[in-house]
Amino acid sequence: MTHLLPHSTNNSIQAWKRCMSLAQRCTTMRQFKPIHAIFLTHGLHHNNYALSKLLSFCALSHTGSLSYASLIFTQMIQTPNSFIYNTLIRAYSRSSQPQLSLHYFHLMLKDCSNLVPDHHTFHFVLLGCANAKWVVLGKQTHNWVVKNGLVLFDGHVQTALIRLYVECKVLDDARKVFDEIPCLDVIQWNVLMNGYVKCNMGYEALKVFRDVLMTGIEPDEFCVTTMLSACAQTGALWQGKWIHEYVKKRKGMESDVFVATALVDMYAKCGCIGMAEEVFEGMPKRNVFSWAAMIGGLAVHGYAREAIHCLERMEVDDGIRPDGVVLLGVLVACTHAGLQEEGQLLLDDMEDRYGIRPKHEHYSCVVDLLCRAGRLDEALQLIRRMPMKPLASVWGALLSGCRIHNNVDLAELAVEELVMLENDGAEEDGAYVQLSNIYLGARRGEDARRIRRIIGDKGLKKTPGCSMIEVDGKVSEFVSGDVSHLHRAQICAMLELLSLELV
Repeated sequence: MTHLLPHSTNNSIQAWKRCMSLAQRCTTMRQFKPIHAIFLTHGLHHNNYALSKLLSFCALSHTGSLSYASLIFTQMIQTPNSFIYNTLIRAYSRSSQPQLSLHYFHLMLKDCSNLVPDHHTFHFVLLGCANAKWVVLGKQTHNWVVKNGLVLFDGHVQTALIRLYVECKVLDDARKVFDEIPCLDVIQWNVLMNGYVKCNMGYEALKVFRDVLMTGIEPDEFCVTTMLSACAQTGALWQGKWIHEYVKKRKGMESDVFVATALVDMYAKCGCIGMAEEVFEGMPKRNVFSWAAMIGGLAVHGYAREAIHCLERMEVDDGIRPDGVVLLGVLVACTHAGLQEEGQLLLDDMEDRYGIRPKHEHYSCVVDLLCRAGRLDEALQLIRRMPMKPLASVWGALLSGCRIHNNVDLAELAVEELVMLENDGAEEDGAYVQLSNIYLGARRGEDARRIRRIIGDKGLKKTPGCSMIEVDGKVSEFVSGDVSHLHRAQICAMLELLSLELV
């Protein structure tokens, strides 16, 4: 005998199915709000499973709204379950407000229903600490996962711990966590290498890469891109060429736009602009970063006309509009080549022609261009017209121009402005040293001695210059005043011979 469901129960099931179907098909907040209203009218806001569907869209979809997801959470009638907490912790951990992921974690711990954080929770909490740069809370969470045993067997938690210490620039702790992982995957290698590169420790990144190859792990595109950045950073051309040969042997990797762009950048920064152009022209697909790398390379090597030609080509050849980085590269090229008219015209036309409002770095570049040309008064006028507060790079460019062209009055003004800038101790050190030298050049010895006394009284020290060179595949670093290099005697002897030849 067939038993029919009561009419009200049948309606409830149909309403449930309809609401679930609407929630799955939702793609925008404009669609979402009426669906939320339907959930409320059918009483589904009492059901945690139904609300978790709505909250997931708001919190995790790129067309959702995290603030609306938080509003749904605050209006919940039932006690939230661990899935709902994890969803909000996950969403906020990767947002512009990562500190709120810790807020929901603390609410979860205080919840009277005795919810227990799981491996998902700790993974997202560690990412929130990493993105918020909260190393103390991150270490507390680290202790927690050690006690729970998660650090031994959960790869996501292990990777999040490495990322935490990398983002907080505590690389010794990152390496310690890394070394304690029994079975490493390529992502964990990548995170550690990327951390070294971000902290300007390219040598260490290259050492880790050698370990990757020795373990038999096959580097992926991200790993190769990171290593090429390390080569560019350290000037390690030989290692960069080896990686290029490796890329050629890996099927499909050479056509990867990010790998090819990293190759262009590496060759340009290692002094091989011809190789950079060869890789660039052979790319089957280019993006705005590819053009930025090529234009930046041409700029550094003094090929200003070629950089300007690339700017014109990128829209014609690839249909790509330049961004602020590309235009900055062209301005740098104009500065290095002394193309004053072209540089000023580009700055003036940026917003009308390309829809890009000039930023501080664009103004700084043109100020530098004018200063190098000796047009110091025009440079000062441009500084006064800037729509934002001039920072150290602008006043530093003016000060350098004053040193070249012996303008004491503007040099004093530039130093005065630099000293007034907050949190720029290094710039202040260099500014006083430059002003002292300018006074000496103008035969104002008493003023130079006064500045030297200020430097001594404040305990200021100018950051020493540093340069690198690769010889036979090995990179050597030289710091001004350093006498610790192994081959110092031979280097000095060779420099003495060269100086005799020059004389």
